Amino acid sequence: QVQLVESGGGLVQAGGSLRLACAASGSIFSVNAMGWFRQPPGKQRELVAVISSGSGSSTSYADSVKGRFTISRDNAKNTVYLQLNSLKPEDTGIYYCNLDRTLARVLQGFGSWGQGTQVTVSS
Repeated sequence: QVQLVESGGGLVQAGGSLRLACAASGSIFSVNAMGWFRQPPGKQRELVAVISSGSGSSTSYADSVKGRFTISRDNAKNTVYLQLNSLKPEDTGIYYCNLDRTLARVLQGFGSWGQGTQVTVSS
């Protein structure tokens, strides 16, 4: 059974940075695509970024975070990261990671979820 544990969230001022991490266990990490989603207060969960399996050569981002956020993976550590730069108050929410066999499935929010980590950006 796959387990995902997110970390790195916190309270930061607008313009600041955070680095989120999602550690996976119970699966052959390198063969799975990964993604980050977020759920703003009072809103539905939304896609933030995804990364392909293996070397992670393919990535995709929501328009709202392009140029500010970077997704990456370290297969040796079974961990996927999300670097958040130039944070805005509208980036506030609970950030979740997702793991599945293919990018297509991750994009649809299938597969395994972590418990989430809270990111709060003050103005």
